[in-house]
Amino acid sequence: MTSTTPADTAGLPPSLILDETAPRMFHPITLRSVTIPNRLWMAPMCQYSASDSGEDIGAPNEWHRVHLGSRAVGGAGLVMAEATAISPEGRISPHDLGIWNDTQVAAFKPITAFIASQGSIPAIQLAHAGRKASTLGRAAVQPEDGGWTPVGPSAMPFEGLLTPTELSVDEIARVVQDFADAATRAHEAGFQAIEIHGAHGYLVHEFLSPISNTRTDQYGGSFENRIRFALEITEAVRTAWPEELPLLFRVSATDWLEENGDERESWTADQTVQLARELRDRGVDLIDTSSGGNVNAPIPLAPGYQVAYADRIRHEAKVTTGAVGLITTPEQAEDILQHGGADVILIGRELLRNPYFPYAAARHFGFQMPNSPKQYDRR
Repeated sequence: MTSTTPADTAGLPPSLILDETAPRMFHPITLRSVTIPNRLWMAPMCQYSASDSGEDIGAPNEWHRVHLGSRAVGGAGLVMAEATAISPEGRISPHDLGIWNDTQVAAFKPITAFIASQGSIPAIQLAHAGRKASTLGRAAVQPEDGGWTPVGPSAMPFEGLLTPTELSVDEIARVVQDFADAATRAHEAGFQAIEIHGAHGYLVHEFLSPISNTRTDQYGGSFENRIRFALEITEAVRTAWPEELPLLFRVSATDWLEENGDERESWTADQTVQLARELRDRGVDLIDTSSGGNVNAPIPLAPGYQVAYADRIRHEAKVTTGAVGLITTPEQAEDILQHGGADVILIGRELLRNPYFPYAAARHFGFQMPNSPKQYDRR
């Protein structure tokens, strides 16, 4: 695990060297060559606001620039763009962002530049929706209505959605290359960190879980076979992505079947810990720990309900982790960090409600953030 503590300040600018009295959430953390100024990060959240046709299909626009930029102004140490498709068929909806062409790269550049200008780290989540593609809300978008036929590890639909086409081995290789190409484009676009989306029932998670993967070839069956696709993507992306920049991976720690007494074979926390070790050994710097999404199962929602999984991965797989999920107060976030439940906190809906949550947290603790905008410091 790589993290910057008050006793580990070599090379930091003076403004980021804090003493023991500063809240843990405002201590910087270093992943490879990138120092993120604090541990309150913006989680990726789909906006469904990109064009679905023409030359600018999948490209970010003014909405994304303001949406992402305002969270950088608001003090988030890292601002992560939403699940961004590596190919047209990898979009969740027709209005998803993409990063499969040069037009999209060019549109991202002013956004990443602004985020960086505010002292935050611009990051992006690279994604393929798999069998949950071609949807809007919770409904399928039919091909005749601008949708497309999704793909997956097996020809098994998610409940209520379109039946996917099973990927051939050659097509799997193409998807792996698409992830690598997207990583190259992300660097060209100015991102300083990338995350592979391996959660929430999208394509990578679909391969991991026997609920959605019934293949009998080298990509299905055993645990080693089911994680093969995720590891191939990770290796390809790590090769394409600059060595000095961090690579993150989002997992769904469980399908929530085992916890509900469902005896069907599924993706479990034990398997997630094993996967995290493999990802760590292949150059993943942080495991962003979420859960669910691959099958309709009851989830006991409560404040910080996923933190225990981040805690377990952190200690058993010996890898840096991020906690996410109903973390909504400064006290809650600080408690997680102080007790070692995770190394960073990724804030989702609370940052939609309050783009300035990090500044509000700083005020709550009587702390002056070192990278606050001069425009606000005058008030």
